[in-house]
Amino acid sequence: MQRCAATLVAACLLGSAESLAPPSAHVVDLRSDTVTQPTAAMREAMKVAEVGDDVFGDDPTVQKLERRVADLLGKEAGVFVPSGTMGNLVSMLSHCRERGSEYIVGDQAHIYIFEQGGAAQFGGCHPRALRTFEDGTIGSPADVEAMIRPDNEHFPVTRVVALESTHNLCGGSVLSQTYVEAICGVAQKHGVSTHLDGARAWHAAAALDVPIAEYVRPFDSVSVCLSKGLGAPVGSVVVGSQEFVKRCRKLRKGLGGTTRQVGVLAAAGLVALDEILPGLGGDHARCARLAEGLAALGFDVETPTTNLLYFSVGKVPIAADAFVAECDQKGVRLLVVPGAVGRMRIVTHHQVTDAGVEKALEVFKAAVEGA
Repeated sequence: MQRCAATLVAACLLGSAESLAPPSAHVVDLRSDTVTQPTAAMREAMKVAEVGDDVFGDDPTVQKLERRVADLLGKEAGVFVPSGTMGNLVSMLSHCRERGSEYIVGDQAHIYIFEQGGAAQFGGCHPRALRTFEDGTIGSPADVEAMIRPDNEHFPVTRVVALESTHNLCGGSVLSQTYVEAICGVAQKHGVSTHLDGARAWHAAAALDVPIAEYVRPFDSVSVCLSKGLGAPVGSVVVGSQEFVKRCRKLRKGLGGTTRQVGVLAAAGLVALDEILPGLGGDHARCARLAEGLAALGFDVETPTTNLLYFSVGKVPIAADAFVAECDQKGVRLLVVPGAVGRMRIVTHHQVTDAGVEKALEVFKAAVEGA
């Protein structure tokens, strides 16, 4: 079944010339940075990738990707996983090694809201949630320290503190280096591990203009995404110590995430590190330009710091759903945030050009004037 799944993915990605056509130049897709199509260089690398059987541990291309990401992030080892959700899940389960353990997490974290409570569902691990503030923090170091359970038969054992940066629901906000080091220091003092949901940690490091290895240095483990800001078609990589990654690799197998000739997908991730990673600052600049234009039209805009932009209609005389539908008709796609009345989201990525930004602003203006 695993090999069939991998073959199907490869067939879909490497099929006919017609199916490989890039998205229409007339459409500016701002719904997410997951909507990108593989670049020509990615497709070529996938086509010629040297592969083996990763269940047997002999796929050289995925090994190269795992080693490269681990080195980039300054950790001992890495393991490729099909998704960021699985990356966070195997990390939580690896840290919370027995049922009844607990992890501390923000109440607006992706792990807490959008991943089905996987650590509880599959591992019996209890989430203890703190309030998430607008900047993505989950309180002061003292607040976090107060949540770490004492050794008492009445309580679950606190095993890990999980942070998120950039923070999705907090508008792509970046946790400062000072804050990261302070929280990790408190956890370490109590023998508690730390994990970063770093799906877009690449963007955090770019925004702070620091090497990503320095940014994530205080964490015991990090999950980074290849298919969001970096534009690869599939996958994330979890990094940490050799022993931690060994446990994650075993958990990945039990969750059905170990595939066969996965080097076909890893090849695109390697290209993304060379081709897309250096240009993330441009995504941030284009996001800021969109924010400026929306604010000028009267929208209530949450100032972006990276490539995510949240806004609401404010004084503009059109409902969010109607605005999104009108823009879609004119070739610009964005979305209304599920569960958030009237809040909309835009995400820039490497396939949103300067010309695409200007087209989007023209469409936004037309939609407002039409209302």
